[in-house]
Amino acid sequence: MLTITDLVKSYPGPKGDKASRVLAVDNVSIEVEEGQLYTLLGPSGCGKTTTLRSVAGLEDPDSGRIVVGDKTFYDSEKQVLVPANKRGLGMVFQSYAIWPHMNVYDNVAFPLTVESRSTRLGKKEMTERVERVLAVVQLDHLAGRQATDLSGGQQQRLALARALVMQPPLLLLDEPLSNLDAKLREEMRFELKRLQRDLNITAIYVTHDQVEALAMSNVIAVMNGGVIEQVGRPRDVYNRPASKFVADFIGSSNFFDGVVDRREGTDRYAVSTDEGEIFATSQYDLAPGAKVTVAIRPEHVQIEEGRPEQAGPGIWSGRVTARAFLGDSVEHKLEVGKLELQARCHTDLSLPANTEISIVLPPEWCSLIPTGE
Repeated sequence: MLTITDLVKSYPGPKGDKASRVLAVDNVSIEVEEGQLYTLLGPSGCGKTTTLRSVAGLEDPDSGRIVVGDKTFYDSEKQVLVPANKRGLGMVFQSYAIWPHMNVYDNVAFPLTVESRSTRLGKKEMTERVERVLAVVQLDHLAGRQATDLSGGQQQRLALARALVMQPPLLLLDEPLSNLDAKLREEMRFELKRLQRDLNITAIYVTHDQVEALAMSNVIAVMNGGVIEQVGRPRDVYNRPASKFVADFIGSSNFFDGVVDRREGTDRYAVSTDEGEIFATSQYDLAPGAKVTVAIRPEHVQIEEGRPEQAGPGIWSGRVTARAFLGDSVEHKLEVGKLELQARCHTDLSLPANTEISIVLPPEWCSLIPTGE
């Protein structure tokens, strides 16, 4: 559906200095299949919105290629650049950009009314399409209400309806939930995902919110400094981070250094650390002696009161230094020699400071990242 190849976009440096341009997007390539919700996730300034705006035609890239379906929208080698208004894409902005002087119906109908005469729908067909889209986003009963009288969630659905009414081959969403309060944002995640799935919409979704990306996406591309650090299904990106940045940006992780001793299977390795040997997995091909960072999520660190009966790889003794009740879990700060770890446990387990404990680091949850990645 969407193919971006080697996309580059830069901006002039300070005070318009062209000699020291700032690279916003650095050779980004992605493939989005039909019906997918593909999320560009990353911190502010990572290049995700610039990539989205380049697809929309709101930015002119330096080089690369953008193809939607069988239509080439941009190709630097062939000097192809289709204007934004000729691309036929739908876009939902962070600010919604609804017309305050129009009612709900007119806001949705507006894109259809400004079409050229040769492509403009007849009045009956236009009415049917607007009413159908309003019903899909559950605003049909508010068609006559002024747009400014809607709640935040309703305004968000109105902006979505206006984008969908053009029946775009690709929907672009730029932080559409960021202006909503926490509870409404959570509700709209499920609502947006339902609409995307039910209508089989192909969408590019930009967000800095890790939970939002994990909850809604079919595929996540994590961006940092203008490049894509990892692409994959939400569960794979979360459980098998390809870099220290990905592991740290999405959720929280424990990190400690190690050296590969030997390979124990297809993707399993024995690793020496300052606190003892562990077994871990990696998507990288690692040679004995390779320096690595071990990453494990706090919820995957297993603890129980009392020292281990028998130590072994990934079975350590330590003590609790602090704990915090988080509502649905209890977070424990742990000390293992000079190493500090976090363990997030069910509320049934809450151990006070200075409790001697045994710690288990399951190999399937320990990920190895080459040092420097």
